[in-house]
Amino acid sequence: MNQSTTGLGVDFDKLIVVMQTFVDQYFAPVWGTPAKLVKAKDFVKDAWAMVFLDNADVEGALGYHNLTPDHLPLSKIFVETTRRSGGEVSITASHELSEMLVDPAANLCAVGPKGWIYAYEVCDAVEEESFLIDKIPMTDFVYPSFFEPFREPRSTQFDSMRKLSRPFQILKGGYMPVFRDGEWTQIFGSPEKRKQYIEEQSQQRTDRRGKPSF
Repeated sequence: MNQSTTGLGVDFDKLIVVMQTFVDQYFAPVWGTPAKLVKAKDFVKDAWAMVFLDNADVEGALGYHNLTPDHLPLSKIFVETTRRSGGEVSITASHELSEMLVDPAANLCAVGPKGWIYAYEVCDAVEEESFLIDKIPMTDFVYPSFFEPFREPRSTQFDSMRKLSRPFQILKGGYMPVFRDGEWTQIFGSPEKRKQYIEEQSQQRTDRRGKPSF
């Protein structure tokens, strides 16, 4: 559903077609999460949802996912907030779509280095990487091997664009939510990313992990 009064920077119908290609040809073959994307004007009974809105309704979000009125998975994409930050709406949308498909309830985790609990977020570690489908940028995403600590470095593919070389690696422009010392926090791929995250929280995505979903 497109409820935004702000231009997306891309034709909405074309965006849906490209995201369907993204799911069919790139994402679902890796994660086993097929989806059929259909344009709608309102929530569809028994369907998961994505809605494009103007401005963030949660501090620190370009987009996030929680629940529809029927308590089914829902992704929100904040168009004006994303574009004001210099981001691409298509990347925010494909980011939230990917993470909703893999972890619809935002409650999956994996044990990583140092015994820290890593949120099962499939785009955060590589969030500044993207590739084009029909000239529209789509987000990079990690593979299941990313969350498998037994994998040796460079032993397999860890993300779609082959930017990662080992499990739980975070690129310079990425971050990951982790549970350590009794609380959820963020770890960053670089000091610059940490500084950006702290200084420009209104330009960051969030999955609301550790916060109420409804």
